[in-house]
Amino acid sequence: MYHSIQTFLNLVSGFCRADSAAVAITTTDLVSKSVAIESEVGGTRIRVGGMAKGSGMIHPNMATMLGVDGDTSTNDAVIALASGLSGSNKISSLNSSEAKQLQECLDAVMQGLAKSTAWDGEGATCLIEVPNSELGVQVTVTGASGEAEAAKAAVYGRDPNWGRIACAAGYAGIPFDASKLRISLGDILLMDGGQPLPFDRAVASNYLRKAGETHGTVKIQISIGDGPGSGLAWGCDLSYDYVKINAEYTT
Repeated sequence: MYHSIQTFLNLVSGFCRADSAAVAITTTDLVSKSVAIESEVGGTRIRVGGMAKGSGMIHPNMATMLGVDGDTSTNDAVIALASGLSGSNKISSLNSSEAKQLQECLDAVMQGLAKSTAWDGEGATCLIEVPNSELGVQVTVTGASGEAEAAKAAVYGRDPNWGRIACAAGYAGIPFDASKLRISLGDILLMDGGQPLPFDRAVASNYLRKAGETHGTVKIQISIGDGPGSGLAWGCDLSYDYVKINAEYTT
């Protein structure tokens, strides 16, 4: 261990080295995941960066709005370190403008990593993003994008199946008035007032197909009409390859 520590001390820092570290921790990932931003906090230039790994067993139970397959890993963790190299003054209050600026930087980095992880879900062909306008629906959103296998499979099958999305909202554990449920797929309104609406199925299917062909983003808006605030959740579609990857993977 002593000799290993000396080796670490001799490592050179820099973008390439950080990228090498992000690559080194990957497992079934198809791409490495790292985000870094530079900003000004309290008049001092600072850098905030992060790296993440994982494409399967992605459903961290840490107040995160992220899911790939509904499996929570025993290794889930977030580690935050501060080098102090910026030379900035210590932030003494969480209510200060400096604290809020730093929080914005951290949020940007963490959201970038979350989206990258969901985008690279095992066997995924597209990212699923679920924005919402009610605070109370955030858990519902997680159910729709992270745990609802039937809804995720429908996205992969390019099937605009509003029923599977409504089902996920229903079992999310949040009481709500079903007559206020509203579901949109992209700009296409599928359900309003708890009732399915007529829509062009070919157009909706093509929206899903284009997202899959380009590994793009499918947006599903779920509203239950109650509560203040807003939130975002990310997931991915469920393809045949997810089963293939996990059936063939061995420790």
